[in-house]
Amino acid sequence: MTIPAERLDQITHRFAELEARMASGQLEGDEFVQASRDYAELEPVAKVAAEVQAMRAELVDLDEMLADPEMKAMAEEEIAALKKRLPEAEHSLAVAMLPRDSADAKPAMLEIRAGTGGDEAALFAGDLYRMYERFAAEQGWKVEPVSMSASEVGGFKEIVANVTGTGVFAKLKFESGVHRVQRVPETESGGRIHTSAATVAVLPEPDEVDVQIDPTDLKIDTYRASGAGGQHVNTTDSAIRITHLPTNTVVTCQDGRSQHKNREKAMQVLRTRLYDAQREATQGAEAEARKAMVGSGDRSERIRTYNYPQGRVTDHRIGLTLQKLPQIIAGPGLGELVDALIAEDEAKRLAAMAE
Repeated sequence: MTIPAERLDQITHRFAELEARMASGQLEGDEFVQASRDYAELEPVAKVAAEVQAMRAELVDLDEMLADPEMKAMAEEEIAALKKRLPEAEHSLAVAMLPRDSADAKPAMLEIRAGTGGDEAALFAGDLYRMYERFAAEQGWKVEPVSMSASEVGGFKEIVANVTGTGVFAKLKFESGVHRVQRVPETESGGRIHTSAATVAVLPEPDEVDVQIDPTDLKIDTYRASGAGGQHVNTTDSAIRITHLPTNTVVTCQDGRSQHKNREKAMQVLRTRLYDAQREATQGAEAEARKAMVGSGDRSERIRTYNYPQGRVTDHRIGLTLQKLPQIIAGPGLGELVDALIAEDEAKRLAAMAE
């Protein structure tokens, strides 16, 4: 996609204005915060735009040099090299200019639930959690469990964790959906392959200002925690259940000893779920456009199969199969899938813009 010169001028001019405002020292408070956000958002676009402008200007200069017999050979060589590099730079610029999801820069709430498959599904949910935990470590992110329901055989019936760092939601948002595993369970004496599933949900975590919750809309119950957790957890009313009455959204947290901390964690999950519901309602009007993208974020959609006997992972949305199951389930290898999903989404959005 070729970006018109006028549009490049607008980008570089706008960025120069922002640089001057930031350097003036006259911005304070909310005005400074907004200018900082605009600067951070525009900087990568302006950088690539400047590179494209420089390449185009250099091509003009080299074309003029063709008229000089002594310089012609050198000019032709440099023109050939530039014409190979320029389309790549213009593609990078087009990608950088794509409209960004306002939630891309936010941290995320990762929710994994065992689906069909009984104990094996819970074990798989645990495998998925550890995969994301190790992938997050590779990215320099922090993963903090918020609530969990452990399975008696290992793994989790359900686990919710907060993932913080740079670009968390942008990289993990295509992980939402049904993940299917095909393997021989440890408890299977006949060596038969079983198919189990777990559901992953990745929700952008809002700032408090993004979601306003009226305290009068909340019903808060305390009760005695159950399950693993030690004598203290099981003998005090530290568990919290919060019901948001207008939406009938129910959140529970019973993992910590402190009722206060459990309440904080439950409110964090509640804000995230309400924010996600608001986003879905807003994006409903854009549903047709989103059908062309990699995924709608529908958590009932089967998105990926992990086949242990064949050592392969298949992402059904983009038809990509990698014979790298051990590396992917170990965490670091997940990056190849994540990058492929992001690239496919960008390609489809570029194609939609070009139509």
